[in-house]
Amino acid sequence: MTLRLDLLDPATEAEVVHAWVVEDRAQFWMMQDYTLEEVREVYTWIQDQPTHAAYLVKDGDAPVGLFQTYDPRAEEIGDHFDVLDGDLGVHLMVGPASEERPGFTGEVLELVGGFVFSDPAVQRVVAEPDARNAKAIARAQSMGFAPGPVVQLSTKPAQLGFITREAYESVFSKNSSA
Repeated sequence: MTLRLDLLDPATEAEVVHAWVVEDRAQFWMMQDYTLEEVREVYTWIQDQPTHAAYLVKDGDAPVGLFQTYDPRAEEIGDHFDVLDGDLGVHLMVGPASEERPGFTGEVLELVGGFVFSDPAVQRVVAEPDARNAKAIARAQSMGFAPGPVVQLSTKPAQLGFITREAYESVFSKNSSA
């Protein structure tokens, strides 16, 4: 398996993202009612922001996930915790093929963690899954995210989670040596 991240091109890759976000399994992504054009518009807007980015996780040439980064100060979530210099917010959705591959989500998490922490300016990653998404919260905690408070956003109750560079390196150096 050769996982990599490629910047998402909304003009040519919105169809892949649209197919994923309208599935039942993507209910917490909150885009199930979006049209293809609305998905394209959202990701065009994201790519136009200096504070946001969207990537396709690819296995070879096959898209297998969607990864987004953002400056928490540029989002509503930044009003709900003490944003520190070096904080970076993230969202991750693994594609439906992941259900057929045990351990796949962990590999994707290691890839995206290595990607964000390859930037020396990033000191802490912030996640804010829907507080009702027990699976995402358990996965984040198993990967070293420390739980923060549950905060009420305009679109959802969010369970904050944080992982520092040191915690990430500790978790993944253990996984690498196992």
